[in-house]
Amino acid sequence: MSSPATTWPVLPAAEWEETRSTLHLWCQIVGKIRMACGPWVNHSWGVTLAVTSRGFGTSLVPYRDRAFELDLDVVDSRLHVTVTDGGTAAVPLDGRSVAAFHADVLAAMADLGLDVAINPLPSEIPGAVPFSGDDRPRGYDPDHARSLWLAMVQAHRVLGDFRAGFLGKASPVHLFWGSFDLATTRFSGRSAPPHPGGLPHFPLEVAREAYSHEVTSCGFWPGNADAPTPVFYAYAYPTPAGFADVPVEPPAATWVDELGEFVLPYDAVREADDPDATLLAFLERTHAAAADLAGWDRSALECRSPHGPDWWRTRPHG
Repeated sequence: MSSPATTWPVLPAAEWEETRSTLHLWCQIVGKIRMACGPWVNHSWGVTLAVTSRGFGTSLVPYRDRAFELDLDVVDSRLHVTVTDGGTAAVPLDGRSVAAFHADVLAAMADLGLDVAINPLPSEIPGAVPFSGDDRPRGYDPDHARSLWLAMVQAHRVLGDFRAGFLGKASPVHLFWGSFDLATTRFSGRSAPPHPGGLPHFPLEVAREAYSHEVTSCGFWPGNADAPTPVFYAYAYPTPAGFADVPVEPPAATWVDELGEFVLPYDAVREADDPDATLLAFLERTHAAAADLAGWDRSALECRSPHGPDWWRTRPHG
């Protein structure tokens, strides 16, 4: 078995900005295709991407009397298009421009009888250039892309364990391609005040529907050009009074006023003696602090297995 030191990959945050940015925009194109074809699900849950065994994918997307999947395969550096009628296509993941990738993906789908049009403006990116106009050559390092994917694989596993401790309404662990973060959200069941909005290229009505009810939310964000440090984060909406002043674990976790959330550097988890326990402590203590301050009925909403966190790994099968 892998040791904790090798399970959580080293992230080349000082070197990977071009690859991270390119992969983010590719995921936006794939996500917008899913959004254009599938039904709207509350809180944008129907447009997210999934971490897969080879990268990032849509899962099954309806298209008239057929369905398809898109999978950004960072192991083989290809975008795969597969259709339920047996049709397949692939687009290489390389240093081509975003405009070329956008055109090639839509052309490959059209060749399979999947005619899709998407909003060409990237979401939640200040000063974004439309996909069709982003024609500069892009850097793409497959090793950097695989490191990001493997970090999300590990984050997905621990976030999934955390999500399992909640009986109330809670989201899956899924990838929001707008902000490019892996997240899971818990709901108290009570309505929340209207969200003020303000996110770039993100409609106010979508933000207000996403935060229509009280939540605590947490996840993993790989950073961007302005904030290159990959972090885990935790926040609540609305933010309860006193939340920013609550002591949380581990000591590397800090409150960031401009974000309105706690953050924990990825490396503080990776370098810990027990990375999983370190991350779970951060997730559980930030949620508990927010829920207590906001007066959630935690006894009715939360659960813990009497068998311990790994009981299911050793249970009898069949």
